[in-house]
Amino acid sequence: MKNPLRNAVFGLVVAVIAALAFVNAGTAGGTSTARNKLTLIAPAAPGGGWDGFAREGQQALKSGGVVNNAQVVNVPGAGGTIGLSQFVQTPGREDALLATGGVMVGAIELGDNPESMADVVPIARLADDYAALVVPADSEFKTLGDFLAAWTKDPGGTSIGGGSLGSIDHLLSAMVAKTVGVDPKDVNYIAYSGGGEALTSLLSHTTSAGMSGYNEVSDQIEAGTLRALAISSEERLDGVDVPTFKEQGVDASMSNWRGFVAAPGTTDEVKAEFIAIVTEMRSSAHWQEALKRNNWTDTFSTGEEFEQFINNEVATAQEIVKDLGL
Repeated sequence: MKNPLRNAVFGLVVAVIAALAFVNAGTAGGTSTARNKLTLIAPAAPGGGWDGFAREGQQALKSGGVVNNAQVVNVPGAGGTIGLSQFVQTPGREDALLATGGVMVGAIELGDNPESMADVVPIARLADDYAALVVPADSEFKTLGDFLAAWTKDPGGTSIGGGSLGSIDHLLSAMVAKTVGVDPKDVNYIAYSGGGEALTSLLSHTTSAGMSGYNEVSDQIEAGTLRALAISSEERLDGVDVPTFKEQGVDASMSNWRGFVAAPGTTDEVKAEFIAIVTEMRSSAHWQEALKRNNWTDTFSTGEEFEQFINNEVATAQEIVKDLGL
């Protein structure tokens, strides 16, 4: 038989314990800092570029003892803009950073996204890689000059395959076109959802050339399956025997940069702490090894330098999208 008094006491104890747990959780949330637990949000699916970038950061933070606990959360979709949209809904958040970069800038402009880079707080730019214009090894195009001669004569019949619309591959193709006198609207750019599809189309001669991240095609270049005609860096990269567009007379350069931003409403104090954390992460042995392993160029910058860089990137993307008529 049930004892009403015992049940009442038991219910009171449970209620008190629940109340204390709620208070403790609220207190912990209020005092939680990035040094205790830091979430790196990768606005892409597992296995993608931002995911790899965030996980390298996670390991660097752990191995270097920079924070007590670091985790990665994936929010994929729409060139990172879904992750951005969700991130800006948590203003003032002190325990999370969003991975971002050139792909997101292009996706924002192409998709007319309601959220933009103006809605987040820049923390640090960490690493860049670059795109290469490639052709099959048996292509008639032996040099960039060969390709440009055919492209300027018949842009519609000289197709370029690459990543999704708004990607670095896409924007760079339009930039190069405008520089050499081809109307960006006339570029026959064929977008693929994955690098494998783009490579298959190139090797089967479905497309005349490909614009792709150099790291994604470096193995094929070294194996002699593909020929690289130009790379989008400002200067030649150490250990990469590919001439830049600029040194071949085409004034075009663009990087696939990666970095971190904080939520809107982040205080100056928290921003300074985030910058300190990322600076320590960048100095760690794991991160330095990650730069070499991923063939990333160290382009570390913070503060006004990074903020101005983002402003320039946004302006460039806006101009290219306008030229494309999109």
